[in-house]
Amino acid sequence: MHKLIFLLLFLASPAFSIGLEIEVSGENVNGTINIDLLEDIAPLHTAQIKALAANGAYNGVVFHRVIDGFMAQTGDVQFGKDANDMSRAGMGGSDLANISAEFSDLPFDRGVVGMARSQNPDSANSQFFIMFAAGYFLNNQYTVVGRVTEGMDVVDKLKLGHQGSGVIDGQPDVMKKVTVTD
Repeated sequence: MHKLIFLLLFLASPAFSIGLEIEVSGENVNGTINIDLLEDIAPLHTAQIKALAANGAYNGVVFHRVIDGFMAQTGDVQFGKDANDMSRAGMGGSDLANISAEFSDLPFDRGVVGMARSQNPDSANSQFFIMFAAGYFLNNQYTVVGRVTEGMDVVDKLKLGHQGSGVIDGQPDVMKKVTVTD
């Protein structure tokens, strides 16, 4: 009987999930953001993010584009590690191949994490963004890869860039350490 109860509880429990723990530091923010990666929704994108995080590629990468009321973008492992030279931040990716779009019905609500890309829907690589507020115009245009489960207060304290471009003046906030969690 105990085995049957255990089995029923196990089957009723939420699925095993993988996530990211992002330690953020900056002039006005120090804290942790936890993200639940949605492997069942975007398996290729989440696999790439996990591989980059596991290899330490995201450690030291800045939030290079932060637009009040919209989103905070990071993840440029090629050009986003030099906080003193932000001229190319946001233009790079990683040594891994670009990923084809994995669009879903999940809406871009506050706290949703999406994969950044160029005009080509199949050009996502390493960069991602976290939504400050709903942005439904992104639905079916960008791949949803996760959700912030803890630390939206940290996201809300990120240094804002210019309203139009989101480009940061001075020292940007940085993902000090990014760890894959389970």
